Amino acid sequence: MKKSFVILLLFIQTALLAQEINFEAKLSRTTIGLNERVQVSFTINQDGDNFQAPNFEGFRVVGGPSQSTSFSWINGVKSFSRSYSYVLQPTQKGVLTIKQGIIEYEGQTYKTVPVKITVTDAIELPKDPNDPDYKVGEGVHLVAEVSNDNPYLNEPVTVVYKLYFNPRFQVRNVQEVDNPKYNGFWSQQINIDKLQAVQGKYNGQDYALVVWRKVILYPQESGAKPLEPLTISLDIDVPTGRRNFFLEPEYKSVTKTISAGAKTIQVKPLPETGKPLNFSGAVGKFNFEVTPSKTELRSGESLDLEISVSGIGNLKLFTLPKTEFPSAFEVFDPEHKEEVTTPLSGMTGKIADKYTIIPQFKGKYTLKPIEFSYFDLTSKSYKTLTSKEITITVLDNPNFTSSRQEVATNEANKQQLIKNNSFQFIKLKSDFVPKNKENFFGTNLFYGLLLAPFLCIPIIVLARKKKEAIDADEFGNKIRRNNKLAKKYLSEAKKQMGNKIPFYMAMERALHNFLKAKLHIETSEMSKENIQEILESKQAQTETITQFIQLMNDCEFARYAPATHVAMQQDFEKAVTLISELEKQL
Repeated sequence: MKKSFVILLLFIQTALLAQEINFEAKLSRTTIGLNERVQVSFTINQDGDNFQAPNFEGFRVVGGPSQSTSFSWINGVKSFSRSYSYVLQPTQKGVLTIKQGIIEYEGQTYKTVPVKITVTDAIELPKDPNDPDYKVGEGVHLVAEVSNDNPYLNEPVTVVYKLYFNPRFQVRNVQEVDNPKYNGFWSQQINIDKLQAVQGKYNGQDYALVVWRKVILYPQESGAKPLEPLTISLDIDVPTGRRNFFLEPEYKSVTKTISAGAKTIQVKPLPETGKPLNFSGAVGKFNFEVTPSKTELRSGESLDLEISVSGIGNLKLFTLPKTEFPSAFEVFDPEHKEEVTTPLSGMTGKIADKYTIIPQFKGKYTLKPIEFSYFDLTSKSYKTLTSKEITITVLDNPNFTSSRQEVATNEANKQQLIKNNSFQFIKLKSDFVPKNKENFFGTNLFYGLLLAPFLCIPIIVLARKKKEAIDADEFGNKIRRNNKLAKKYLSEAKKQMGNKIPFYMAMERALHNFLKAKLHIETSEMSKENIQEILESKQAQTETITQFIQLMNDCEFARYAPATHVAMQQDFEKAVTLISELEKQL
C-alpha cells in the first residue's frame, strides 16, 4: 500500500513538472564584434500563441523570424518545445539589451527576461578554411551581369542577377534586403517562372547557379548612372566535414548577407549630327504605317485612320507623329493602343493612334504624307520613314445635315427671333415705389446699433480675462496640447493606412501623446513599467492596461516586420477602442 502511494506521488509530481510553463530567450553568444552576428531564440515548452518579438533596438534583423517545433513522448512524459529565432547584426557598440518577448498560452501572457549582449570593436573574420563562416565567404557569390555598360540614350540594357554557391551547400530562406531603385532608368522586371539551380562556372570553378532576377533598363538620362546593388540574406547549411552516428554528413547553419556590388553605366547621348526636326526619341528598328479603314464614303459617315509604329525598341517611351486634317473633317481625339511585350531582349510589338473622322461635305480630300524618325542602333544613324499620300473621296448624302449647317440655321433663326421682338424693351407691367421714404434717424434700429458697441465691452473684458487665465495655466495647456496631438497623429495614421512605416510611427505618437495628456508624464518617464504602475494607481482595469501596452509593443515591432492592410486596420480600430476605454476609466 505504501509503495503504491509513493508511485502515485511521483506520477503527480512528474505531471506537475511537465505542465510548468518555461518561456526564455537564449543567445548563441553573449559577446560579439561589431561586424559579427548573433542568433536569439525565444523558446517556450508549451504550444503558445500570438508571439510578439521586441523591437531589437541597436540591432538590424538580417534573418528570420524562423520557427521550429519539436514534440516527443518518452515513458509517458510529454516534451514540447517551440522556438522563434532571429539573426541580428549590431548597429552600435556597447552593452545592448534585447527586451522581453511576449507570448500567450491558455489566456495568460508570459514574458522572457531581458538579455544583455556585449558588442565590441569589429574583429578580423576567421580565415580558417574549415570554419563555416569562411567557407560561406568563399563559396557563395551574388553577381550582377550587365549586357552593355556604355549604351545610347533609350538603348535597352539587361541586368541579370545570378547566385553562385558551392554545390555541397544547402541554401534556404533567401530574402531580398535592399532592392535597387534604378534612378534615371525606365525599368521592368522580367518574371522568372521557377527558381531552379543548374550547373554553372564562377572564376573557372564548378558552382551551382540560380538566376535570381532579370531586369531590362532603358536609360532616360545621359552621363554616368550608378546602379544600386541588390542585397540578399540567406541561410546556408555548410558541411563541417564530420559525420553523425548514421554516417550522414553534419552541417552547420550560417546566415549570410551578400551584395551584388554597385555598377556604373556610362550612357551616351544621341548624336546631334543628322538629327531630324521631328525626332521624338524613338530608338530601335521600326516600321511606320498610316492606314485608313476606307477611302470612299458618304458625308456624315465615319472612317478610321490608324497611325502605327511596330518593331523592336523603346515603344512605350516616345509619341507618335500627328497629321493635319482638312477643315471639312470632324476629327475626334485618338484612341491609343499598345500591343507591346517586354522580353529580356527589349520591347517588341506595336503602338497605334486611331482617329475617328466624319466628313461634313462631299468632295475629294488629300491627307499629306507623314514622317516618322528614329535612331537606328544597328547603323548608329537616324532613319526617316514617310507614309503615302492618301485621297479620301466623299460622296453626297442628301439625308445628312452637317453640324456647321445646323449652326448656320440656328443663327438665322436667332436673328429672325430678335427681329420679330424689336419692341421687347417696352414693359407691360410696372413696379410702384412709395414717393415718401421713412427717415432712418430716430428709429429703433438706429438706437440699437448706436448702443451695441457699449453693450459688447463687458463681454470683451470677460473673454479677455478668461483667455489670460487659460494662457497662465501652463499645466492645463500642456494637457490640451497633448490631447490635440493625440487626435492629430491618430488622424494621420488613418491617412497613412497601407503605408506601413508612416502608419505605425503615427500610431506610436498618438498613443504616447494620449498617455502624456492623461497621466501627466514626460517623454523621459515613458517606460512601459512606469505606465502600467500609474494606470493601475488610477484604477484602470488590468485587462485594458495589458491590451494597451501590448498594442504599443505591436506598433514598435510592426515597423520591422511585414504588415498587411488588414493588420493595420485592426491595429487602428484597437487603438481607437482602447483610447476610448481608458478615457472612461480615467
